[in-house]
Formats: sequence, structure tokens, C-alpha cells
Amino acid sequence: MTETALLALVVVTALVFDFTNGFHDTGNAMAPSIATRALKPKQAVLLCAILNLVGAFLSLTVAATIAKGIVDSTVVTLGVVLAGLAGGIIWNLITWLVRLPSSSSHALVGGVVGAVLAAAGTQGVIWSGLVAKVLLPALLAPVIAILVGSIGTWLVTRVTRRVSQKHNDQSFRWGQIGSASLMALAHGTNDAQKTMGIILLALIAAGVVAPDAGVPPWVIVSCALAMALGTYMGGWRVIRTLGKGLVRLDSRQGMSADMSSASVILLSSHFGYSLSTTHVATGSILGTGVGRRAKVQWSVARKMFVAWLVTVPAAAAVGGLCYGIGELFGHTVGPFVVFGILAATSTFIYILSRKQPVSAHNVNDDWDPKEDQEAILAESLTMHNPRLMRVPKPPRKRKHKPAPVPKKLKKKSKTQQAKKQAKKGSVKKAATAKKKAKAKAATKKSRPKTKKPAKKK
Repeated sequence: MTETALLALVVVTALVFDFTNGFHDTGNAMAPSIATRALKPKQAVLLCAILNLVGAFLSLTVAATIAKGIVDSTVVTLGVVLAGLAGGIIWNLITWLVRLPSSSSHALVGGVVGAVLAAAGTQGVIWSGLVAKVLLPALLAPVIAILVGSIGTWLVTRVTRRVSQKHNDQSFRWGQIGSASLMALAHGTNDAQKTMGIILLALIAAGVVAPDAGVPPWVIVSCALAMALGTYMGGWRVIRTLGKGLVRLDSRQGMSADMSSASVILLSSHFGYSLSTTHVATGSILGTGVGRRAKVQWSVARKMFVAWLVTVPAAAAVGGLCYGIGELFGHTVGPFVVFGILAATSTFIYILSRKQPVSAHNVNDDWDPKEDQEAILAESLTMHNPRLMRVPKPPRKRKHKPAPVPKKLKKKSKTQQAKKQAKKGSVKKAATAKKKAKAKAATKKSRPKTKKPAKKK
């Protein structure tokens, strides 16, 4: 397999990851607006796609962090990049299947780190950059977002407490559209850069560009278009969890959540931190529930937190496994095998998702975790307990003889009812005739008797 063909395969796989990143993280920007019905589902994803496309051109700081700040580019080969992308895509699709809003950024970083560890060992990873630029922000971002979201919601609720709910909904609806647009723009400035960094890493590994080169313009355009297309497809499964599974949102909470998320993400993009928009958006939504003292589904939040903790090591394990499989088949056939495994796994996950589809038509249905069978799979995944996926057999239904119904409660057939009515009618007629006969006899008795004149002889 030539180096050019392998580079083309890596670039295509990277764009596929950017596509999955788009539909996996659409809910981060638009879930509150869809949940509060400030925007219709299709309108929301179209607006988010356009602003993601624009945001991808605004900053390249995060792309440099991914390409040069986490792994040593001198030990990275195209096979390593392909295996890392496969690990990130597979973990993205698994969490999308079980409706868990996990971090696409951490899945990508974990997949690349796992492939580098399998290829070059621990010396291939820049641990200081991994901790400072990825792991530490992952821990701090949700906490900061919860604080900002709760304070913002408390202030907005305090100021508008004497305003009627009708006027609040009308006013904050427009404010929420603006804040959601800002959040979508911030998502484009942060998440689109990560795939750009991976493609730049592949170009450096192939010797196409210099190690100190910037991101080529065609990479920026292709990544922006791939993410915008994935965003427009709509990650309805994750949108449903964020919009309905955590907190029951109103317009004020939705605007506060979007504003707090956008401010934290834009700030991290300015300093070049590879921040997870999922962590920030989820923290902001939870913060709105805390700030308003609303009911929070902490059981759903707990599963999400556990999934966040295992995202990097799980994606790293998948990336390392894919690299090992590729090495077994050699440098010529191995990349094709890895790509085939990726395609087969993606197809299988898609088929599973069609058993309980979520679309724009049912994304706003009421949240009922008791009927949500995929919650069982999510819990078994986050708790590392496959036994939870065992569904107990329903008990056999015993046939019981129906209890005797009292005669008064028995429902009579139409024929019986007709006979009864006819009988009632005949009885009434007989009673009426009897009454008439009695009345006639009484009138005869009451009349005075008159003597007939005697006949003349």
C-alpha cells in the first residue's frame, strides 16, 4: 500500500470522525432550545450547522494543541493515527447508542494516546501536555459550568420573579435563540479544531508538511464542512438526554445554560485548552437546576459522570487494540483491516439504534426512564457490570376462572333486552287496560238509577 493511499485513507477517516463529532455534540448547543421549544428541532440543527461552519474558521489554537502538545509527532505514523481515529469513532458511536453525552474530544485524544502507547510506549506521550491541556480541564470544566450556570439562573430568576410566566416565555425565547447561537459558534471554534489537528499530525507523519507548519486551508474547509453536515443530521438521542433527562427546563434556564456554556468554551478556546463541550454543556444544565432548586435527575447525571471518567482509557484501549490488529496483518494490509473493522462496527451499532429510533418527531417526548430499555445498557456500560444487561423472563400468566358476576351486574344481550322491553310494554298495557276497566266500573256505579216508565197495556 503506497504512502499516498494510506494518507488519503487517514484523512477520510478523520473526516468521518468529524462527522460523528458533529451529530454527537449537536445537543450541547441546541438541546435547551429544543427542550423549551424556543426553536423547532429541524430549525435548531440547521442553525447549529451554519454557526459550527463559521466557528471553525475563527481559531486554530486548539488544533495546534492536538497536533503538537499531547503526543510526540516524531514517533507517530499513519497507522497510529488511523488506529487512534478508529478508537475515537467507535467510542463515540457506543455512547451515542446508549444516549450518553460523552466527550468526543476525549474519545479522540484517548484513541490517539492508546495507539501511540501501543506503538512507541510511554515515551511517545507528552504527559505534562496531556494532564495540563486535557485531563485537568476535564475535571474543572463541569464544576465551573455548574457554578456559572447556577449563579446565572439564580440572578435571572430573582430579577424576573414578579413577571408573569407568559411574558417570561416570550421574552426569553428570543434571548435563548441568541445564546444558543453563541454556544453553537463556540462549539465550532473548539471541536472542529481537533480533527484539523489530527489531519495535521498525519500530514507531518507522512512528510507532506514540516513539523512546525500550520494547518493548510483545505484541511480547515473540509473539517468545517464535515462537522456542519454531521450537525445537521441531528444527534437526537443525545439531545433527548440533555434536554429531557437531567432537568425540566424553561426559557430562563435554557438561556442561562447556553450563556454559561458559551462563555466557558470561548475562554478555553482563547487559551488553547482542548475542552469538552459536552462536559461544559451538561454542567451548565445541571447548574440551572441547582440555581432554581428544580428537580434534577441525579441518577442520569451519575451515569454520565462515570462515562466521562472511563472515556479516555476506554477509547485508548480501543485505539491500542486496533493498532495491534493492524500490525498483525502488516503495513500493507493492516490499515485496510482496521478500516474494515471500523466500518463493520459502525454498521452494527447503527442497526441496533434502529430498534428504538429517536428523531425530530419524538425528541421532546416526556422522559420516562422506566420504559427506557437503553438505560439498562448505559448503566451496564458505565458500571462495568454485564449482568445488568440480562433481562429477566416475564412470569407465566396463570389462567384463572373469572369470578361469577352477580345477576344485577350481568350484561344482557340485545335479544334479552328487547324481550325485556317488550315484556315491560305488555305489562304496562295490561295495567293500563285494568285501570281503565276499574275506572269505567266506578263511573257506572256512581250514576243514579232511573226507573223506566211502565209500558201501557
